[in-house]
Amino acid sequence: MVYFIKPGIKMMQKNGIIFNIKKYAIHDGPGIRSTVFLQGCPLSCWWCHNPEGRAFGKTNVMSRQVSVSEVIAEVEKDVIFYDESGGGVTFSGGEPLSQAHFLYEMLTQCCKKEIHTTIDTSGYAPLESISKIAEITGLFLYDLKIMDSKDHIKYTGVSNELILENLKIIHNMGKNIIIRFPVIPEITDTYENISQILEFISSLKNIKEVSLLPFHNIAQGKYWKLKKEDKMKKTPPPDISRLIKIKQRFELQGFSVTIGG
Repeated sequence: MVYFIKPGIKMMQKNGIIFNIKKYAIHDGPGIRSTVFLQGCPLSCWWCHNPEGRAFGKTNVMSRQVSVSEVIAEVEKDVIFYDESGGGVTFSGGEPLSQAHFLYEMLTQCCKKEIHTTIDTSGYAPLESISKIAEITGLFLYDLKIMDSKDHIKYTGVSNELILENLKIIHNMGKNIIIRFPVIPEITDTYENISQILEFISSLKNIKEVSLLPFHNIAQGKYWKLKKEDKMKKTPPPDISRLIKIKQRFELQGFSVTIGG
């Protein structure tokens, strides 16, 4: 389920569903930030670290319904930290673009209050949603996982065609973008997949930064609590030597690379 935004129609949605607001975040964009986690995601990645954020349209034991004004009042408490550090608010999930109307209203309020905004997204959303929201977004943290379409469907549940097209669109809009590459052993970290990702993002000349996100199994307790299958339960995190080699491959192509958010 993905909300569509029809061109020319003003978006109004005063309530949405979130499952967390993380304060003093330092890995979700520049500076000190508040990260708002929106409920709902159209992907089902095997390595998902926030399985509590997948369900659409209803609250669960870890989520709650909130108004735009409630969220803005909460994040506004830390404006002094945003101003001093060059930070702001990051909207994550789940997939924040799955609640596009609610997200748009929050972004609008942040803009009015001169709070820097970042969206952490899989990019899987209708063009009408992402292009409209991009107009009032300061930075995109954009996930690129797998370039082979069949493998993308196998490991995430959806095709990557829309994701790649949307990345080109917001790039051509001149938006600030940092690519996030999840390093998942034997799935995303293959030589061929990294080569294909490098070829693709090298064609997008305004993209200069890449963040490598190492797989970790910290979410095991969440899967147990939610009674969901953890397909990566026996997978160990990548070791530092592997991460450094991948980092060097991106750097050789001219990208500035960090390990972690």
